[in-house]
Amino acid sequence: MLLLNQNDVMEVLDMAPCMKVVEEAFAELAYGTAVLPLRINLFTEEGLGLYMPAYLKEMGALACKVVTSYVNNPAKHKLPTILGKVLLQDPETGDVLCIMDGGYLTAVRTGAASGVATRYLAREDKGQKVGIFGAGAQARTQLWAMTVARDIERAYVHDVSDQAVSRFITEMTSKLQLDISPASPDQILEEADIICTASSSPTPLFDGNKVREGTHINSVGSHTPKARELDTAIVRRSKIIADSYDACLREAGDIMLPIQEGAIDKSHLYAELGEVIIGKKSGRADAREITLFKSNGLAIQDVAAAKLVYDKAVQAGIGTSVDL
Repeated sequence: MLLLNQNDVMEVLDMAPCMKVVEEAFAELAYGTAVLPLRINLFTEEGLGLYMPAYLKEMGALACKVVTSYVNNPAKHKLPTILGKVLLQDPETGDVLCIMDGGYLTAVRTGAASGVATRYLAREDKGQKVGIFGAGAQARTQLWAMTVARDIERAYVHDVSDQAVSRFITEMTSKLQLDISPASPDQILEEADIICTASSSPTPLFDGNKVREGTHINSVGSHTPKARELDTAIVRRSKIIADSYDACLREAGDIMLPIQEGAIDKSHLYAELGEVIIGKKSGRADAREITLFKSNGLAIQDVAAAKLVYDKAVQAGIGTSVDL
């Protein structure tokens, strides 16, 4: 069995190849060749544990991820909010082939899904501007994916922590060779063609009435029934593409709370991303439409990314082999 730590995963996992396999995974989901049980959510006093298995038949990939979201980790333990491990299995025997760190993988595959959604849903103008809410690991991969998916001229970032914003700008300017500026929520709404919400906020980040026509939004931060990054106004104004209908209706406060208010019903969910990818549903209708990709995070993304990481690690000869 192969063990891959975070540095090993970081060495082989790049955004563009990850977007490719994540797109294939969503297509499998739409075609019916993916097995995707709804993830198990386990709440503790300190945070949330998620247990996420999936099988991709055409890709030949079987895995389960264990991931936790503990918001007090950075302050109390000097650990990331999101931690995880992925167990990749041989689909023929069921034996575990590899255990790999899942923290970085989770951030990259989440960014990859938003990148795929952006390719299908955002306007195709040159020189677009991106607004990022949040300045953590998820926010970094969101911006990275946007630069792969579209021609990005400039980015804006907002976070409750000025220090986090400063670190984000320093790191991502160097990584992406992109002009990035701190901004208020209203400034982001005024400037951005694409908005990514990647915060841990349980309440809406901005006034949805102020979002410009033609904006594309990737919402990835909230994934529990009582938490929402988006207000009812923007949910009602948007064409909503879900990563999964079931996940949105059972886990996503961004969608569930407006339904409970009576502002929308479940028919307001226009499509799943996989349906758009395979051409079953169309994407953006015109340049004025507001499109919204609601990402809850699906195990098919982890399985596809883990298979990619494993194959590249074996090819490169990295990691530690153990007998169990």
